[in-house]
Amino acid sequence: MNFTNIDSDWEKIDQIITSCSKILLTTHENPDGDGLGSEVAMYHHLIEIGKDVKIINCSITPAMFDYININDCIETYDEINHLDWIKECELVLVFDVGDFSRTRIVKDAVEKFKIPVMNIDHHPHPEKHGFAYNIVDIKSAATGCMVRSYLKVARSAPLNKKICDGIYTAVMTDTGCFKYSNTDTFCHSIAIECLENGVDTNYIYQKIYENSSKERVSVLAEMISNISYELNGKFAWSFVTNETMKKHDANKEDLDGFPDFIRSIEGVEAALMIFEIDDDLCRMNFRSKGKIIVNEIARSFGGGGHAFASGAVVHKSIEKAKSIIVKKSKEMIQNQLETSS
Repeated sequence: MNFTNIDSDWEKIDQIITSCSKILLTTHENPDGDGLGSEVAMYHHLIEIGKDVKIINCSITPAMFDYININDCIETYDEINHLDWIKECELVLVFDVGDFSRTRIVKDAVEKFKIPVMNIDHHPHPEKHGFAYNIVDIKSAATGCMVRSYLKVARSAPLNKKICDGIYTAVMTDTGCFKYSNTDTFCHSIAIECLENGVDTNYIYQKIYENSSKERVSVLAEMISNISYELNGKFAWSFVTNETMKKHDANKEDLDGFPDFIRSIEGVEAALMIFEIDDDLCRMNFRSKGKIIVNEIARSFGGGGHAFASGAVVHKSIEKAKSIIVKKSKEMIQNQLETSS
């Protein structure tokens, strides 16, 4: 089954899901609000209808999302505790995953037992994706929006607060609190529905966006001091090294939102953040206000993502990565600016 950029037949999808009694849910490494919120919403729905279901991710759940991790329902993969349970699963649902390899050790366990995988996502996908069922809608603002569409078909009962907490988290985070260009009327209707079902939107906002550690603030200060401007200020970029991370005792969670911060600067149309992961490995994240298609740049480095939010990795030192990435990004952004003028 393949619903890629066409209207999804949620009734057929529901038939497949409800025909299974034991289901594994998972999302990508270093999970974000969309992946976590989507799987949590689906988890509480499936539990309610009597399914044997677990959320098992390859990465630890960031502390900011502990409010949806009720009774530790989000588990981190451990072979001793999970392999035998996964072996008996009839279906795997993956959320917000453009590439199944981003589920790491969970993927290895699933493929070991040849369990069918259904992917529900809003990122562009290659034709050869390897999923038994690929449900993709790149027009959807968030995977959480797709989960809500599914639940409209799958449920006769109203949504409960646990489901709404998950869906709201997914949609709010992937629309940048409903301010990104992907925000549409469906997103706002979901927010209204969640409010009506008791979701404390202010509490969730504070948990995610007003809970910065002192370590994060220290790294942010260095990142800001490293910002460079190109193309008359239309392109801005910065970087964070492992040395900086160690100096301030920071972790990956502390880096959330850095590309968006650069994009928010007046006059900047495209933003780039480069993060040193290892001695010869760096991650890049691009953001755009809407004039520059940044996933074209990410694809040139073997990555991908949305038109206005994308990323990639390069196997280079931080100094070489900065030189290569900035040069090519600058060239491609300049070409787009000249073409559009």
